[in-house]
Amino acid sequence: MSNCNFPKVSVCMITYNHENFIREAIEGVLMQVCDFEVELIVANDCSTDKTDRVIQDIIQNHPNASWINYTNHTQNKGMIPNFIWAMQQCIGEYIALCEGDDYWTDTFKLKKQVDFLERSEDYNICFHNVKLFNQAENRFENDNITRNVHETSYIEDLARGNFIHTPSVVLRNNFTIPKWYSKSPIGDWILYMIAIKDKKIKKLDKIMAVYRVHEKGVWVNKSQEYKDEFTKISINLLLKNLKSKKEVYKILKNRLGNVNNKKLNFVKLLELIKNKINSKS
Repeated sequence: MSNCNFPKVSVCMITYNHENFIREAIEGVLMQVCDFEVELIVANDCSTDKTDRVIQDIIQNHPNASWINYTNHTQNKGMIPNFIWAMQQCIGEYIALCEGDDYWTDTFKLKKQVDFLERSEDYNICFHNVKLFNQAENRFENDNITRNVHETSYIEDLARGNFIHTPSVVLRNNFTIPKWYSKSPIGDWILYMIAIKDKKIKKLDKIMAVYRVHEKGVWVNKSQEYKDEFTKISINLLLKNLKSKKEVYKILKNRLGNVNNKKLNFVKLLELIKNKINSKS
């Protein structure tokens, strides 16, 4: 399969200092068996390790290297700006995501998801189950990060919180990323809230990718206070900018209130502990 024609699918892959992971990520894309054109956009955010060397080796030696459209930035953009840049390079009818530290495990993953979206115009997003790989303990784990949802879900479900792992998703490329998106510290969930529009989300009940949990991971290893603050910023951006149903705004406002209450309770707890310590001294 040549990528000289207009691609059906653009795979968006950002990477930074993934020298130990990037080969598995890229080769998981290049092993796909499908009857349509695929392009792989790889955006290296000026890695300081050997990530570039590994990618160059794949480009030189892999039989499907012609799928790859590779850019190694000369200056570090930061994760969200690099992701926006990479998404802007995607010209396919569909966009699949896979970051440089995750990887796909099913050779028919893209075909299964694209085939569904091709026959289901009332869906804008298709995702599937993943396995987690705990890098520190060198073992696979069941997904204990995201909540379970029905095979068909809606923007109201998504507004309650993200349940889609990045390496599992394929999006219909019929949306534009607004300028305000660059202010969001959470890239994936906000993107899905934009991309779904008035359509539906399909979950394929198959494990077709691995989400890697490691010490340099952007989200999983952050403190709950850190996650709450980033969630608060992202919800405020959606409330201010996203055009959607009244029910969605209600759900987002309730989530924002819950985050604020949690922070207020935490502050009160600290104050209580401080007062108890002072009363004993």
